[in-house]
Amino acid sequence: MYAAFRSIGSYVPSKILSNADLEKMVDTSDEWIFKRTGIKERRIAAIDETTSDMGVNAAKQAIERSGINPSDIDMVVCATISPDYFCMPSTAAIIATKLGLEKVTAFDLSAACTGFVYALGVAKAFIESGMKKNVLIIGAEKLSAITDYTDRGTCILFGDGAGAALISATTDKSEAIIDIHTGSDGSYADLLMSPNGGSGSVHDDLEASACFMKMKGNETFKVAVRTLTSDVVAILEENKIDASAVKHFVPHQANYRIIKAVGDALNMKEEQVVLTVEKYGNTSGASIPMAINDIYESGRLQNGELMLLDAFGGGLTWGSALVPFAGKGI
Repeated sequence: MYAAFRSIGSYVPSKILSNADLEKMVDTSDEWIFKRTGIKERRIAAIDETTSDMGVNAAKQAIERSGINPSDIDMVVCATISPDYFCMPSTAAIIATKLGLEKVTAFDLSAACTGFVYALGVAKAFIESGMKKNVLIIGAEKLSAITDYTDRGTCILFGDGAGAALISATTDKSEAIIDIHTGSDGSYADLLMSPNGGSGSVHDDLEASACFMKMKGNETFKVAVRTLTSDVVAILEENKIDASAVKHFVPHQANYRIIKAVGDALNMKEEQVVLTVEKYGNTSGASIPMAINDIYESGRLQNGELMLLDAFGGGLTWGSALVPFAGKGI
């Protein structure tokens, strides 16, 4: 039994936060932001719009496109660092209930920007072990809820959104997810983190801002480029696949300079590299599925085409995956 990537769906909030808007909030400029990140705008969820709301919208689209009956879905995994609730209940359980999926296995995982790749690995393992047949995986983030809009080092980067995919059992090896690499190194935890709010907090009196993200930008950039490049080279070499065979290189959309550095190191052509960072910014665990949805809806992603996913995030975590698209084109 193999695991196949059957469908993709996405959701983005209607509100746009442009670089011009940020110029009014912090000491920055459109030119400064775009030159350093490649970002022009990002989407921001409404006050009453939750991470689960966005996840549900993306999931509905992925389910409809998969052709799979919702009653046949037997597990829901949500990758998020901005859950509806701290600790419990899980956002995945809330999403499952909102979708009308009864008594399914549902849980969240926390791997920051690598979350979707981790979720893909979990789905693959459950399916290939025979424990599950149809796994709904979701990357959903309301990062605006944990962003400090007085900190120009982070507020220029992050946005909200969600992406979802249906991973299903198949006996056709040509459809199978080829390989997934994931890793972590907690010794770099202080490069990108939410320092307070958990059991490790040192403050007696915590405010809502306790969970705001903090980042050491320059150090994170250097580690990201080095780690992403080595991980992608490794997964291609281990599977004896040349970079030229990859139809779509879908990196985590954190920063254009990181994406370009990794793409150049792999000798990827411009048409192979998927870019959405300019219009969505960094949406953490939602980034990769949102990017896949973009090429799907533009008609660029067709059945059988090979995708190479690559992500790096707080933790630190990283991951890559070689994934044939086993769904129908739009």
